[in-house]
Amino acid sequence: MQVSVETTSGLERRLIVGVPAARIDSAVDSRLQNAARTVKLDGFRPGKVPMRVVRQRFGESVRMEVLGEVMNESFYEAIQQQGLKPAGRPSIEPKSLEPGKDIEFVATFEVFPDVEAKDYGSIEVKKPVTKITAADVDKMIENLRQQRADWQPADRAAVSGDKANIDYLGTKDGVEFDGGKAEGSDLELGSGSMIPGFEDGIVGMSAGEEKVLSLSFPDDYHSEDLKGAAVEFKITLNSVTEKKLPEMDETLFEAFGVKEGGEEAFRAEVEKNMARELKNATKSRIKNQVMEGVLAVHADLQVPKALVSQEIEALRNQQMQQFGAMAEKLNAADILPDELFRENAERRVKLGLVLNELISAEGIKADEVKVRAALEEMAVSYEDKDEIINWYMSNPEQLQQIEGMVIEEEVVEKLLEKSKVSEETLSYEEVMSPPAKEAEES
Repeated sequence: MQVSVETTSGLERRLIVGVPAARIDSAVDSRLQNAARTVKLDGFRPGKVPMRVVRQRFGESVRMEVLGEVMNESFYEAIQQQGLKPAGRPSIEPKSLEPGKDIEFVATFEVFPDVEAKDYGSIEVKKPVTKITAADVDKMIENLRQQRADWQPADRAAVSGDKANIDYLGTKDGVEFDGGKAEGSDLELGSGSMIPGFEDGIVGMSAGEEKVLSLSFPDDYHSEDLKGAAVEFKITLNSVTEKKLPEMDETLFEAFGVKEGGEEAFRAEVEKNMARELKNATKSRIKNQVMEGVLAVHADLQVPKALVSQEIEALRNQQMQQFGAMAEKLNAADILPDELFRENAERRVKLGLVLNELISAEGIKADEVKVRAALEEMAVSYEDKDEIINWYMSNPEQLQQIEGMVIEEEVVEKLLEKSKVSEETLSYEEVMSPPAKEAEES
């Protein structure tokens, strides 16, 4: 078998492979002889069909079948011979397939890049140092109460924070515009969900009252017809409801799993959950800084287009799941084009290549003790913790995800040892709020 390799551009390779005719002919003869033992043709007994007839009837189709298999086998033999690592499937183009002569084909494909060892000492990481204060706990408890608030009728004028049920009709130059009409619509005053001045105009109104508001749409409004337009809204306030927060009593405590110990135990449970979330957020913040540093160090690393395409498709499928049953009726590539995901896909592929090389170079494996610890931490919020752990342990695919997470944490630790790490004092709220770049990507 003759093999030659050309570098066409970047990571793309062009492999020219020549296969002796004898290999093809031998495989074709062998397959035809096997077929002759079982083939059934009119006028012949089973197994007694002459080879001349078998070759005449099936020779061409068998040869094409053998050619496909031999080219595939030869390709993998050739890349092993040349020490190449393809990234993605090859494009195989036959050049010479004439019967009785050596065949030749060209395989075009991309290879995995060589990830060179780098100095990670330039990576700078700010490690958050945070204490959960009593005020942080108070704010969290207030949020939990807000989540379980009830709306009750209010026999008074509307104030910010109330929910107003309204009918409204919007007009521009005396003509109703699209989307400017609703009946029985609930609106939380102060939410900022309507154009400026709309919600403020309802504050002070009482149930049954009508009012006309003269307003203007923002200059950057999404509708071209309404950008900066002066409009009027005729509003009828049907009813006003106010938010009633649950009392700090046993009913609220039990709703969050605290059955004994009263408010003190409830606060302790809230703070414990906050501490767990803070730990995870801190780890995530550190990891993101490390990964950004790795990307900067390997900024010149080329990534295979085939892998990027695969990652784009995975990200698109993930996004399409949000459309639920409607996703089947939509053309994913039309509503979510490749360019929407390309930057993130390239980033993820590059990180994957670098991290895999680091894992191999450092000989990092999933430590059983750390895997068990990770499972216990995940299961702590469940009532039957052991059942959750056993479920993961008995599901190889799920367990593999946990092992991957543990390995990734090990890689981060190794990189931190080589990075410049300093401490940064941050509040609980600052740590729990994702950095701007992370928020954009999510």
